[in-house]
Amino acid sequence: MERTPYGFLLVAVGGFLGAVARYAVDVGVAGFLAAGVAGDGLAVLGGAPSGAGTLVANVAGSFALGLLLPLASNDRVRLFVATGALSSFTTYSTFVADAVALGTPAGAWFVAVSYVTGFAAAALGLAVGGRIQG
Repeated sequence: MERTPYGFLLVAVGGFLGAVARYAVDVGVAGFLAAGVAGDGLAVLGGAPSGAGTLVANVAGSFALGLLLPLASNDRVRLFVATGALSSFTTYSTFVADAVALGTPAGAWFVAVSYVTGFAAAALGLAVGGRIQG
């Protein structure tokens, strides 16, 4: 792993882009659901569905990371995309906050669905990335 000022810059720029993309997903998913697409059982906090944007970002990020691992050509790509962009795009702290805000029963389901879909997306990404590489 590259531990140079350039490596830190790659992580910082990737992190900035991932955080901005993460926020865009949250806003987009909240807007999509607020437009009437959500069902009656969706938990809502402060007018926005709790957990939906986090779930979408974490599943998409898990797939992207799984896809990247077999295809990344060098450490700089991994630093920029995986350590920088995808680590700030996916977020454990928001995931936990959403689970707690949903309460015990809904939060437990949110955690279960997040882990199952996250692992499935990562496995699918690895499979697709392995086929592309091979």
